[in-house]
Amino acid sequence: MRSQVNIRINGRPLSVAPGTTLAAAVALAGIARFRNSNLGEPRGPLCGMGVCYECRVTLNGEPHQRSCLVVCAEGMEVRTDE
Repeated sequence: MRSQVNIRINGRPLSVAPGTTLAAAVALAGIARFRNSNLGEPRGPLCGMGVCYECRVTLNGEPHQRSCLVVCAEGMEVRTDE
């Protein structure tokens, strides 16, 4: 079993423990603004269980992925609205 999972968030490398959710990894990277609302207001994780949709990111080029429901996997490319 791997001791670390390597991903990239907004082009920067990050290593996290296996089983870490993508929302937790983004927060560990020091990013609080996951996306912007239609009015330009900052948004980030609220419910942590996929109900509120506030934690959406672009994952491997696919927009609007709920980061609280995704477990980090080796080589993921993540983009926020930072």
